[in-house]
Amino acid sequence: MNYDLAIMALEGLAQSPVDVKSGRDEITIEAEAATFRHLARLCLLLGGDSVGGADGFDLQPGVHVAKNAPMVKLRLKS
Repeated sequence: MNYDLAIMALEGLAQSPVDVKSGRDEITIEAEAATFRHLARLCLLLGGDSVGGADGFDLQPGVHVAKNAPMVKLRLKS
């Protein structure tokens, strides 16, 4: 993992709040567009070799998340 890029992503996340709400069957993450970009960069860095240098990847049940994990919804703050 490139630690310099990870630190930059974390610093970007620190500048704007991320609201996370957990319900019975879903988790909602609400943030500004720039915050989602920093979050995506951090997720790709954490994915490391499993994303094969791609610019994105899908979270697979039983691989990245538990098989019975709740639905995750992403929403832009208005």
